[in-house]
Parts: sequence; C-alpha cells; structure tokens
Amino acid sequence: MSEIERESMEFDVVIVGAGPAGLAAAIRLKQVNPELSVVVLEKGAEVGAHILSGAVVDPIGIDKLLPDWREEADHPFKTPVTDDHFLVLGPAGSVRLPNVLMPPLMNNHGNYIVSLGNVCRWLAGHAEALGVEIYPGFAAADLIYNDEGAVTGVVTGDMGVERDGSHGPNYAPGMALLGKYVLIGEGARGSLAKKLIAKYNLDDGREPGKFGIGLKELWQVAPEKHKPGLVQHSFGWPLDMKTGGGSFLYHLEDNLVAVGFVVHLNYKNPYLSPFDEFQRFKTHPAIRGTFEGGKRISYGARAITEGGWQSVPKLTFPGGALMGCSAGFVNVPRIKGSHNAVLSGMQAAEHVAKAIEAGRSHDEIVEYENEWRSTAIGKDLKRVRNVKPLWSKFGTLVGVGLGGLDMWLNTLFGVSPFGTLKHGKTDAASLEPAAKHKKIAYPKPDGVLTFDRLSSVFLSNTNHEENQPIHLQVKDLGLQKRSEHDVFAGPSGRYCPAGVYEWVEEGGDAKFVINAQNCVHCKTCDIKDPNQNINWVPPQGGEGPVYPNM
Repeated sequence: MSEIERESMEFDVVIVGAGPAGLAAAIRLKQVNPELSVVVLEKGAEVGAHILSGAVVDPIGIDKLLPDWREEADHPFKTPVTDDHFLVLGPAGSVRLPNVLMPPLMNNHGNYIVSLGNVCRWLAGHAEALGVEIYPGFAAADLIYNDEGAVTGVVTGDMGVERDGSHGPNYAPGMALLGKYVLIGEGARGSLAKKLIAKYNLDDGREPGKFGIGLKELWQVAPEKHKPGLVQHSFGWPLDMKTGGGSFLYHLEDNLVAVGFVVHLNYKNPYLSPFDEFQRFKTHPAIRGTFEGGKRISYGARAITEGGWQSVPKLTFPGGALMGCSAGFVNVPRIKGSHNAVLSGMQAAEHVAKAIEAGRSHDEIVEYENEWRSTAIGKDLKRVRNVKPLWSKFGTLVGVGLGGLDMWLNTLFGVSPFGTLKHGKTDAASLEPAAKHKKIAYPKPDGVLTFDRLSSVFLSNTNHEENQPIHLQVKDLGLQKRSEHDVFAGPSGRYCPAGVYEWVEEGGDAKFVINAQNCVHCKTCDIKDPNQNINWVPPQGGEGPVYPNM
C-alpha cells in the first residue's frame, strides 16, 4: 500500500471502529479536552450497520460516560429487565432453575434490553455533538508505522479494485489517517488487532484467545406472546452435553423478541452446524410457542470473545491500544461485553488525553495496561475466569454446576478452589477429524419457524461488490483440499452461518467455492478453520450487512 500516493489527514487520535468502545473513547477524549481532534473510522455503511449483540446491557458504563442519559427523550434504553428465567432444556422438556441458586452477578434486574446497534447510533450523535469526526463506509485496511516501529496511523482500503487486483475505472486510493495515538475497537477477531497482537507479541504469557459464534434473529411476535422485559437464558438441547453453548430470548418493546444461540467454537465434531442447531433450538416445546403466529424480520451472526481474564492480550503497543472486544472483555456467563467495552474506551481515552497533554505521542500508554485488572473490568472478569474452562473440561452438566459454585465462592469470599484454570487448545486445534465422528442429520427448514441460510442472509441486507478481490483469503488451496476437505469433511460449509463456503464436485474432484458476497463479517472462518488457512480482511468500505435494530 505504501507505494501508492495517498492523501493524508492528521488528528490527535485515530479510532478504528464505531462500536461501544470506540465511541465511548471518542466521547471521553472530547469531555476531557474539547480541543483534541478525534476521528472514528467505521467499516459499515452507517454507524450500527455491523453491530450485532443480544443485547441486555448493564448500564454501569453508560452511567459513567453520560450520567444524565436518563433525562434524554431519545435514548435507546426503552425496556428495563422485569423478569429473569434460566432453563435447562432436554429433548422434550425443560426445567427452570430457581433464581435463588444463581450467583448475584447473573441477576439482570437494573439492566436494559436494547438493540446495541441503536445504542451505537445514539452514542455517535453524542460524539458528533462534541466535535468528533465519524467516517462510516471507511474500512481501516492497514497500519502505518514510523522508523522506530510505532503505529502512527491507519490506511483506509482502496476502492474500485478489480477481482484480478487491477485498478478499475472507479478506482480511488484509500487515505492515510495519522494520529498521535491509534485506538483499536474493531470487535472480536479484528483484522488490525490480529496484526498488532502478532507484531508486538501481545499474547505472550496469555492463554489462547477463545471464541463462540452467536446467531440472532429478531421476530415480531403476536401481542399475546409478548412479555416486555422478560430475559430467558437456556442451555442443553439441542447441543450434546460435551458441546458448550446456550440461548437467549429477550422481549423488547413493540412486540419484538430477539432470539439467539451461542455455540462455543472449541467444539470437536466437524459435522456440527451452529446455524442448524439454532434453527432446531426454536422447535423445542418450551421455545416454539413464542414464535407461533409471528414473523422473522432480521438475522445476523457474529463471533464472540470468550477467553476472558486469562486470554486478554497486552493492551498497549507503541502508538496505541486495544479496547472492548478487540481486547476480549466479554463476561461469558453473563453474555455481556458492552459495559466493559464502554469502560475500556473511557480508560484508554483518559490515559491518551493525559499523555497528549504531557506532550507525548507514538509511545506506549503503559498506564492503561497496568491499571485495567484493578478496575471494574478486571473485577468483572476475574470472578468468572473459570466458568469457560470448567465447562470445556467437564461438559455442560458438571461444568456449568462447578462454574456456578466457583462464581459463588468468588462472590462471597473472593477466592476460587481452582485458582486460575487454563483454556488449553485454540478453537481451531479443537476440531477433530471426521473419522472420529458421525454425521448429524438436521431436519429441513419449514420456512415458518426454521429457515435456510440464504433466506436468512437476505434478511441481513448483506451486499458486496462481486468484482472486487475476495476478502476471504485462502493461503493454500492445496492444503484446504488435503486437510479441510479430506480429513475434516469440509466443516467450513457448516460453521459458516451465511453459506459463504461450499465444496462442489467438478470433474470428479472437489472444488472449494467462496461466495464472498454472502459474508456477514462474523469472522468464524478466521477462527475455526483447522489449519488457520483462511484470513478474513475487510472488503471495500461500507459493504457487508446492514443490521436494523440488531
């Protein structure tokens, strides 16, 4: 990219990603010092277009960032949680766990059921009112370094590049945005964060990053089925007891219900399809009644960071820092990360503002790295640090029970009999050869309650220019055939929730086909490919899903 002559713009702080972390950082920077010049890059066509989360939001971060938000008429926190249900599902029935058994941190009262995309749109309005420049439709494609190896800015992706790499008639080179500091808030498995972690060895001494895939639909349900403020979580069926995951039903306002399903990506069986498990889940007797007579209006999927306390990389590098889900600040048992994203954005902003005031630039904001484990973020993650590894080691019934006990002991006494457990293998290395497993026969979708991938992708409003270079880069096609197809039976066609990958028989041989235009930017392929042979990079800016109210 450096050979191309590019226009450049200089700012005090460049922020990548208009999610909760990036927007909170931008707002806080301007609150601390209104004179700072701050820009936020967002690869989605608009702020919120690529944001997908459950979401039940703990307002601790918003309360700190915007203390008077409840007095605003247009805030998005319309539905406070009124009821909490926890279910264990079997093939034909369910058992509700008494709320009194749940650790206090699992209580959702005081939280709000929201569209996180709409929260980000609202935060963007606050940021712009303070003078922050927000550029939606601009994907940060690469990093700029100075001679000392510090990050000094980012380059936005070129537009109008043809499939063969040549410059088309509408070619426009990306811009260089330079800053004294660069803050990365791309979300889970961000492409620039991945480069930075590798370049600066930010994961040295940490456990491997762990992830789940979250799939979500938004339904308009019959008024008599709607219970505004109800939060319902479950685990068990349709997953077997060795495969981690769970579900949620969140009743928002206006007869809307968000239904979602999370599968931990350390599953072993290459025949497992998270998308089809999600569709099957909706047919359970305890679930299907909510959606009878309703209409599905949106669909999406996104990777979720699940490594927690043990897996958080070093947050700082020369010239910038990681925030939010780029750092892995999700509390797994609570299925919540936006509160920590906001808090981390604020913390990063405060340290950057102090550094700039002191005349510093392009150095390492070590204060942010040194502080976070003693803040609310660290306390939130530390007390749940063993839930994920216990679940992975002992399976759902025993692992979840031990995890609950561990959360109680951490809450009551601040200690755990397990210490701090390790995660072990990466999610890619967890997949086992197909010969060790049986195929899973999934029922055909009925088009009423259950659906296929392509009709689902249609509801995500995903769009990509077909004649551009494929943004899903396979490093070695031969390896993909020898291993992903021949050994693992082509799991890419099942772990992808958007029908991007398929193996097609052609002349007696299997050909790997990539339907990149279907991609909903979930990043699962980048995480779960058994050989780490697929690299997800941003397509042209503004492309991908456009999620309404997700």
